Amino acid sequence: MTEHGRGADDRGAGEPGAEPPGAGAPGAPGHADTPWTASRQAPSVQQLETFLILAEELHFGRAAARLFVTQPALSRQLRSLEERLGVVLLQRSRRHVEITPAGAALLPKARAAVEAMAGLCRAARSHARQIEGRLVIGSIGAEAAMPYTRAVLDELHACHPRLRTSVRGLDLATHFGALERGEVDVLFLRPPVPPGIETLTLTTEPRVACLPADDPLAGRDEVTLAELSGRPVVDVPPQCPRLWWRFWAADPRPDGSPVRYGPVVPDMEALLLAVSQGHAMAFLPAAARHFFPRPGISYVAVPDLPPGTAALAWTARNRTLPTVAAIRRAAATVLRNAPANP
Repeated sequence: MTEHGRGADDRGAGEPGAEPPGAGAPGAPGHADTPWTASRQAPSVQQLETFLILAEELHFGRAAARLFVTQPALSRQLRSLEERLGVVLLQRSRRHVEITPAGAALLPKARAAVEAMAGLCRAARSHARQIEGRLVIGSIGAEAAMPYTRAVLDELHACHPRLRTSVRGLDLATHFGALERGEVDVLFLRPPVPPGIETLTLTTEPRVACLPADDPLAGRDEVTLAELSGRPVVDVPPQCPRLWWRFWAADPRPDGSPVRYGPVVPDMEALLLAVSQGHAMAFLPAAARHFFPRPGISYVAVPDLPPGTAALAWTARNRTLPTVAAIRRAAATVLRNAPANP
């Protein structure tokens, strides 16, 4: 490649301080035959990076601009590298910069050395970021068994193998309170949530009607909310936020009519028992078909019922705790890498 004008190299041929032909070549005194000693240092990563940029550009001006250094400083870096290696890497004059056979042979090894050092630094940073300690994870219903929950926990353990985790099953009555009181650090749940709790949505799925098996609508493939009007819906204890249960009870209905509530149930098993005995009905995530099959219960699709979501939740005051931040990052990574829905 041809370079026009001065500045192609501050030590071009014929200039004061230029190396004589062959200087630094293999076999030259003080170079290739010199043993590797404390006075013969190994190349630095910065010097190798300088060589890689020069080999790409074959132009000292452009390479200096990319490295944010002056051309004289760039030449000094290259000269020092050649002295340490004992070979001439680039032939340069005022008009030409060419890579030498030795430079071409060493180029892939220099690139591999720079990439290896970058990998070492990344590994060191990752190790430094690893979290230790204990994280208590709450789960409501079958959330602990859901694929997105398993994926988040797998990602968390892969990134932070020294972090100890435990999963605690919680019931309908106490799961929000356990999070707010700090009995669990995070919670896999079904929104909506009360003020002071933050969430990251993990998935969206339809809701279905959970009916007694002898209900006249139980054999249908699907029903409407209007057809379910008048049927009592199971209720939850008063410590549960009404915002949350009114959503899951579809209260009020689209026509504005309020829901009539039936027996109070503290947990999923009590809910399913109340439905199977014909005391009331409930609305549950569609996954309940798989996770909660019970004698005396039938699940029916409700197309006009808005879908529900599943989420990872934490309190606003704890969002920056290292352990909480770690599982939030793990969940974000799982969502980012999840395949797009067709």
